[in-house]
Amino acid sequence: TNRGEIPTTSGLEEIFEEISPIEDFQGSMSLSFTTYSQPLFVTAEFTNNITGEIKSQTVFMGDFPVMTPRGTFVINGTERVVVSQLVRSPGVYFERTIEKTSDKDIFSSKIIPSRGAWLEFEVDKKDLVGVRIDRKRKQSVTVFLKALGWTAEQIREEFGEFESMMATLEKDTVNTQDEALLDIYRKLRPGEPPTKEAAQNLIENLYFNPKRYDLAKVGRFKVNKKLGLDLALDASLLSISDIVATLRYLVALHRGDLTMEYGREVRVEKDDIDHFGNRRLRTVGELIQNQVRIGLSRMERVVRERMTTQDVEAITPQTLINIRPVVASIKEFFGTSQLSQFMDQTNPLSGLTHKRRLSALGP
Repeated sequence: TNRGEIPTTSGLEEIFEEISPIEDFQGSMSLSFTTYSQPLFVTAEFTNNITGEIKSQTVFMGDFPVMTPRGTFVINGTERVVVSQLVRSPGVYFERTIEKTSDKDIFSSKIIPSRGAWLEFEVDKKDLVGVRIDRKRKQSVTVFLKALGWTAEQIREEFGEFESMMATLEKDTVNTQDEALLDIYRKLRPGEPPTKEAAQNLIENLYFNPKRYDLAKVGRFKVNKKLGLDLALDASLLSISDIVATLRYLVALHRGDLTMEYGREVRVEKDDIDHFGNRRLRTVGELIQNQVRIGLSRMERVVRERMTTQDVEAITPQTLINIRPVVASIKEFFGTSQLSQFMDQTNPLSGLTHKRRLSALGP
C-alpha cells in the first residue's frame, strides 16, 4: 500500500464519528453529530427512539485557534508554536534481553496501539510462553488463547512444531473457554467476584472495542509489514490473526529461525527500539485531535447524565451539550502544554528553526 491509498478523513471528523451516536443507559434515546464547520458549529440531532421524534439544532462548540499563514498560533495575544512530538510508533516490537541470574536469553514482544491497552508476550527462562494483559500479572499464553475461543487441539495444530508452546500447553490445567475467562479475570481484577460475562466484557473492551482500542493506520501498516499480514489499513482493532502471527514470530525468534511464513514470508529478527524507523512524529493536527478527544469524552459523560435527569419532552441538543470541557481542554493545551511554546522571535531564522524542532517531551 502506498500513501495515496490511505483514506483522508480529517482528525476532527474521526473523533466525531467515534463518539457518535451517544445513547442513554437504556438505549431509548441517542444524540448524533451530523455536520461541522468553522468557528466550530456542529449540527446535532436529538432522536427519541421511542416516539421517533427528531430535533435538529446547530450548536456552537467553542472557538478553535486557527493557524496563521506562518504556521504559528496567536493565543491570548502572544504568538506560539506547537512543536512536533517524537513518539514510539504503534505496531509490534520484538526484544531479546539477557536474564541476569541464569544468563539465558529472554524473548518478548509487545503490541503497542496508538490508544488502548498493551498486549505483551514473553518466553521466559524455563522456555514457557506467557502473556501480560494491560501490563498486569503474567499468565500462561494458552489460557489467553482458550479465553479467545481456541481449543487445545487448535493450539496443537497451529503451534505443534514449537516446543515452547507445547510445553506451555502441557503445564496448563484450564480446559474450557469459561474456565480460561474466569482465570484471567481473577488475575486482572483480584478481589472482585469473577463471572463469565464480566470476564468476556473485560477482554472485549480491552482489545476489541473501537472506542477503547485503536492501532491507527500507521500501527496497522507496521503490524502488517512486520508479520506478513494483509489486513485492511482501516482495521484498527486487534484480530485473532494478529495475536497468532505475533506468537508464531516470537516462538520462531526464540527457536532461532531466520524466516517465518504466516501469509507472506518475513525475516525473523529483533527490533531496535531507538531506531528512527520505529518512531514517528505527532504533528500539530494530531496533538490537537488528542486534546479534543479528551474534551469530547468528558462532554459525553455530561450528555449521558443530562439525558437521564432531564424531561424527555423538553430536551433539545442545546440543553444536552455543555461545551465547557471541550473549550477547556483546547485552551489548556495551547496555554500550558509542554509542546505549545512561546515562539522564539530573536530573528527571522530563529522563528523558522523553532517550528522545525522536534521534542520527546509531553504526554
